[in-house]
Amino acid sequence: MTLEPHGFAFVEAARMRRELAAHGELSDWAAFAASWNDMPLDTHLPDGHRYRRRRHATLSARAGDEAFTRQPHGPHYQAREYNALVGGIERWFEPVDDAVVEGATFRAILGFCLRFFGGLRPAARWHIECHQFRIEARRDAEGLPTPEGVHRDGVDYVLVLLVDRVNIESGTTTIHATDGTPLGSFTLASALDAALVDDSRVRHGVTPVRPVDPSRPAHRDVLVVTFHDRPV
Repeated sequence: MTLEPHGFAFVEAARMRRELAAHGELSDWAAFAASWNDMPLDTHLPDGHRYRRRRHATLSARAGDEAFTRQPHGPHYQAREYNALVGGIERWFEPVDDAVVEGATFRAILGFCLRFFGGLRPAARWHIECHQFRIEARRDAEGLPTPEGVHRDGVDYVLVLLVDRVNIESGTTTIHATDGTPLGSFTLASALDAALVDDSRVRHGVTPVRPVDPSRPAHRDVLVVTFHDRPV
């Protein structure tokens, strides 16, 4: 697996499952996925954007080592150059449950990321942020997975892993060079479909999601994990 030639990779679920299996079992997948069902609303978005639910955790690790340490709960911060909508402020979210972080599925995912991204930056001392996102879509309001538009996150590498997708259409991921040139697009459609992104080389966004059947609940659940090398 590689991020060449353009700085990203779309990994289909079957391939991703094999990759994760090398780092542990997904024995608690049902409980892992169910943890998206009780998340609070993200109230940092401006009025009119009440479709995103979110939890957050901060970890640290060293490249090449699959062990990680959970850090004291803190805010998520992005500079305005990376997030013009809500950047420049400390945003506090409810923490990811300990049972999720300590579970087999999460550890397999982090193990894979630490080996893969560590191979790209072998001396890294990683600051890792984990985000559980649920984007809801309704009859009267589509959901915006990336309300800030096509963007960079201001980190080194990003994993976006689809956990669930219920009664929605669209939600296409688009990848662009830093000058805006389109490089590719794909849709995370099946649980474990994933995007791997070199955030220093590309920008990314996701098109709005809409309900297929407006009379039924509709949502898109993803785990986003970012890796930023912060040498000491």
